[in-house]
Amino acid sequence: MIDIHSHLLPNIDDGSPSLAASLDLAQQAVADGVTHVLMTPHHMNEKYENPKASVIAATAAFQAELDANEIPLTVFPSQEIRLTRGLLDELAAGELLGADENAKYLLIEFPDNVVPDYAGQYFYELQRLGHTPIIAHPERNTAIINNPELLKDLLKQGALAQLTASSYVGTFGTMVAEFAEQLVAANWVNFVVSDAHVLPGRKYEMTAALQKLGSQRAAEYEANAKAAVNGTPIKRAPMAASLTKPSLFKRLFSK
Repeated sequence: MIDIHSHLLPNIDDGSPSLAASLDLAQQAVADGVTHVLMTPHHMNEKYENPKASVIAATAAFQAELDANEIPLTVFPSQEIRLTRGLLDELAAGELLGADENAKYLLIEFPDNVVPDYAGQYFYELQRLGHTPIIAHPERNTAIINNPELLKDLLKQGALAQLTASSYVGTFGTMVAEFAEQLVAANWVNFVVSDAHVLPGRKYEMTAALQKLGSQRAAEYEANAKAAVNGTPIKRAPMAASLTKPSLFKRLFSK
């Protein structure tokens, strides 16, 4: 099993506060059936800056610790990149890491409550340059929950999206789980990931999510994760034309 979104590296962002905590989280990953993990620390999110060289070095050091502690996990360097107006400059400077060695696939994060109004323009530029954006945890973005068309427009433009396992199995609450289920049913997401942190409610729940997805969908998502790491084409199932907002959200925010 390949996990293409995690925060296992110690002392680098909000993921893990220590090497001991990181090793414990790695043990949880192995127990959950994970064999390969992308290290995706936050980058350019106004709090954390994790440029390419430092992430590569931190990942190599962590792999050495995993090996020394006989934890059978293989890790690769990557980033969770906040969409900001400086993104294209960072890309041109060679400071961005993708899911694959050639950065064909870039993990892009929006602020929790908005989709920047320049997202479509920047995604177009990324794709023109040969990079496909993968949108992180759209099911937890308030703006997307309130207006799913924001996500659909970016997906129709060519972006991909990933679903956090914990969202799908209900760890973040009923509303998020309901929306996650709709995204899956409509073929609006292409991967399931852990987004694991050393935080309450952010543990490894990949196996539970894959079981809930069913064998066929789980196999599709696992094949997509492998393709992302290898930089090969990802199969896209036909998207449903529309998506309804979760009933709980409509009751809470109908005024």
